Amino acid sequence: MIDRPVGGDIGAPPFVVGIGEILWDILPDGRQLGGAPANFAFHARALGAASVIVSAIGDDRSGREILAELGLRGLDPSGIATVRSAPTGPVTVALNAGGIPHYTIQEGAAWDVIPWTAGLGDIAARADAVCFGTLAQRSPVSRAAIGSFLDATRPDCLRVLDLNLRQSYFSRETVHGLLERATVLKLNDDELAAVAGMLSLPGPETRVLAALLGAYPLTVIALTKGPSGSRLFGRGVDLSHPGFRVETEDTVGAGDAFTAALVAGLLKKRSWEEIGDRANRIAGYVCSRKGAWPDLPAELSSWP
Repeated sequence: MIDRPVGGDIGAPPFVVGIGEILWDILPDGRQLGGAPANFAFHARALGAASVIVSAIGDDRSGREILAELGLRGLDPSGIATVRSAPTGPVTVALNAGGIPHYTIQEGAAWDVIPWTAGLGDIAARADAVCFGTLAQRSPVSRAAIGSFLDATRPDCLRVLDLNLRQSYFSRETVHGLLERATVLKLNDDELAAVAGMLSLPGPETRVLAALLGAYPLTVIALTKGPSGSRLFGRGVDLSHPGFRVETEDTVGAGDAFTAALVAGLLKKRSWEEIGDRANRIAGYVCSRKGAWPDLPAELSSWP
């Protein structure tokens, strides 16, 4: 287990941040709040953390509706800026027969122009964990804001890179640069193959994971494998979990829920076995419901 103190007041819940995109997922039967960092923050809060989403929305109806929905969900909107230069960007989600999503992501969205402010520096200094990915790196404005945020975190903050490779919005340089700043990496098996190709890390799965662990300041890598479960690989751990069979509605947000459970377990200093089991159970539950933000049942959200 990673031996690290949790910052903040003694007895206070851990404080986590999802930084990057927040948006409306336009699904076949309606819209749902989405964006990987926002999904992460939502589930982290359900698991007992204090969480903030750092992003930007447009000065438009869709943006105001996001703020209203966050209020209904009890999520802190203090990290979300309203910008006039870009609209709140929706993402169209098409599902195949197995509930696997295909995303069509618009360019020029508000979350492409997340402004850096002193207030974000204060949030960063308090963070026990921050989750970030590749998608919001596509714009130099948001890329700079996310970089400044990571620079302002404490040395003991978990810096969690959840890759979420989407469309063509990533490159070798982006992935390499983000890996250099991460202490925890979460990716799926397709993304592992893509990263291995980009970084010229040939070989079987274990060799690629070991190479990533050796080349970057990572303490643990969480590899998700869809219905085949997951693998936690790191310094002092190599644990595979077979996952749980569920009747899948869609898989939107399941990986982000897994990441939230992983981070909650690390901050609570749970055993690897408990972390793997809880993360797979929660991801499976999200797959069994529509959209990325289903309310978790008490038996999953209660993690004393």
